Amino acid sequence: MNLQLRPALMSFLAFSLLTGVAYPLAITGLAKLLFPHQAEGSLIRKDGRVIGSEWIGQSFSAPGEFWGRPSATLDAAGKPLPYNAANSGASNLAPSNPVLWGAVQERVAVLRAADPLATGPVPVDLVTASGSGLDPHISPAAAEFQIPRVARARGLEAGRLRALVAAHTEPPQFGILGEPRVNVLKLNLALAAQR
Repeated sequence: MNLQLRPALMSFLAFSLLTGVAYPLAITGLAKLLFPHQAEGSLIRKDGRVIGSEWIGQSFSAPGEFWGRPSATLDAAGKPLPYNAANSGASNLAPSNPVLWGAVQERVAVLRAADPLATGPVPVDLVTASGSGLDPHISPAAAEFQIPRVARARGLEAGRLRALVAAHTEPPQFGILGEPRVNVLKLNLALAAQR
């Protein structure tokens, strides 16, 4: 038995060190060398401090800001906590579920109250949460829908905001994967820089 146990333990230790320590360190080092921004979490900094990540949405609700997708994330007690990266997940409610329908109607009412002049259809991504609950992007249509409200709140021309949205619209990845999208945090930072 001792003859079999010693090689088994040595193999276990060797492979644990190889796959649990050496490999992760090598991959992390390679990632930091080749993709330093992404390896650090694609962090966005302003005035030397981290204010967010390109890949995690944030809650914006001021009239002079562009708003992102609703978040369905929860805290540890199961209560809503928007954009909680520690507890990512969707609501898993079917489109026919009355709870989802009620949440959508509430979100539409909030958007209509924030901009009573917006009478067109509300883009779906402004009233439904993403699968992760952390989506940092909205569609160009969702950004366009908000331009009149933001323009009035900031005293800016709508055309100027349209140009800003166009400048921050990212194309589909590799030109074919996904849809055009706008990163809300980056757009709001560019908006804050407008005078």
